[in-house]
Amino acid sequence: MGATVVVPVWNGRRWLPGLLASLRAQTLAPDEIVAVDNGSTDGSREWLAAEAPEVRVLALGTNTGFAAACNRGIEAAEHELVALVNTDVELEPAWLERAVGALGDRDAAVATKMVELADPSVIYDAGDVLRRDGVCEQRGRFLRDEGRWDEPGQVFAACAGAAVYRRAAVLAVGGFDERFFAYIEDVELGLRLRLAGWGCAWEPRAVARHAGGGSSDQLDRPVAAWAFRNTLLLVARHFPWRWLPLVLYRQAGWAAHDLRGWARGVASALPLLPAMWRERSRGAVRIEEVVPAGPIRGVRG
Repeated sequence: MGATVVVPVWNGRRWLPGLLASLRAQTLAPDEIVAVDNGSTDGSREWLAAEAPEVRVLALGTNTGFAAACNRGIEAAEHELVALVNTDVELEPAWLERAVGALGDRDAAVATKMVELADPSVIYDAGDVLRRDGVCEQRGRFLRDEGRWDEPGQVFAACAGAAVYRRAAVLAVGGFDERFFAYIEDVELGLRLRLAGWGCAWEPRAVARHAGGGSSDQLDRPVAAWAFRNTLLLVARHFPWRWLPLVLYRQAGWAAHDLRGWARGVASALPLLPAMWRERSRGAVRIEEVVPAGPIRGVRG
C-alpha cells in the first residue's frame, strides 16, 4: 500500500530544507510528496522548484487555511495512505515506516510522537484527547519525555502536524472542515472518524521533531482566539445538550483567564453556529462511547 506525504505550506521557506532532508532520509521512502502552497510570499514555491524537483506543488494562490490545504492534498494524493506533515517538522528516519506499520484494519489514522525541535526531551504532542467540556488536550504538552506514553495502542485523535491517514476513510466523512481554517480541525475530523466507527492508532516509536508556531504569528488573530472559536464550532456540531453545563463551565474559565481572546473567538464563531447546529447527525457510534465521561480536567495516562 503506497504512501503520499502531503505538506501544507504557508510562508514556511526557512523550514523546508530540514523537512525535505528528513523526508529524503526515510527508511520507507514516500511514493510521492505533494506540497500544497497557500499563497506563500517568502519564496517557498521557488525554493521547492529549484531544490526539491521531486515534490509536486499545488499552488492555491491565496491562504485558504490549513484545513483546506490538507483537503486539496488528500484529494490529489495518488495513494491510499496519506501522511500529513507540517513544514516546521523534521522526521526521524523510521517515522513513516513505523507510522504506516502501526495502522490497523479498523484504524483511520495513526498519531505519532511529536517532540520539540529545539529540545527533543520535551513533548509537543502524544496524541489528542477530547473532553466533554469541549476541551481538546495534547497529551504530554510541555512535559519531559520520561516514557509515560511509550506504549503503542489507541488514542482519541492524531495531531495533523505529523500523522498518517487512510485516504478513503477521510474522504468518506467529508475531510477536514474548512470552516475551522486552522486549529482543532484535526480533532473535529478525529471525532467524525470515531463516530463512523474508525479508530486511531498511537505509535510512539514514530518520532517527529516540531518547531511549533511556524506560521501562526502571521494569522489575523492569536492562536488562543482560534482555539476558543473552533471549540464552540465543534461543540455546536456534535455535543448533546446535556453536556452544556460542562461546556459553559469551561467557557467561563477561559473568559476569566483571557477575556479579550475569548470574546474574539466567540464573536467569530457566532455566524457559523447555526449552520453547525443544522448539520448535527447521528454516527454509527454514539458520542457517549467516543468521548468518555472523564477526566473533566486533565489528561489521563
